[in-house]
Amino acid sequence: MSAIPDMIGFAVMTVSDSRDSKTDKTGPWLREQISAEGHAVIDHAIVADEIDAIQNQLQAWIADPAIHAVIATGGTGLTGRDVTPEAFKPLYDKEMDGFSAVYHQVSFRSVGVSTIQSRATAGIAGGTYLFAIPGSMGGCKDVWNHILKDEFDRTHRPCNLVDLLPRLTER
Repeated sequence: MSAIPDMIGFAVMTVSDSRDSKTDKTGPWLREQISAEGHAVIDHAIVADEIDAIQNQLQAWIADPAIHAVIATGGTGLTGRDVTPEAFKPLYDKEMDGFSAVYHQVSFRSVGVSTIQSRATAGIAGGTYLFAIPGSMGGCKDVWNHILKDEFDRTHRPCNLVDLLPRLTER
């Protein structure tokens, strides 16, 4: 069994047909929060709302041993162009059903029943955590501040996602 890494490596993906490096707000915000918690941002990208483009970037990051978690913001809504969950789910070795359940509890406090418009999802692929979250700033803040910040804190108890990292690829 491998050891728990000293620093958690993240990749951040903004899924959008309309945002670029000047107009993307959620990707930079997430990178700032990740770094502020003492984690490393290994890579980031803005990817079009296309299943193949999203999956190609995910597969490259899953193959990178320095990346332990990917957070993708955007493309989780209900419109025809929102395809992030469709790109993520076929890659999962295991889906993390509890993430969506907790996300909706947190989101309900912020936006009420409008939370039903999000298809936020998470899973594990090749030993890498994958999170697909809303592209709104409110959604990003809800996920980071109320879920992922604690789960990627190795001191969070009774358990956390960091402690599980060495065991994700066990057979």
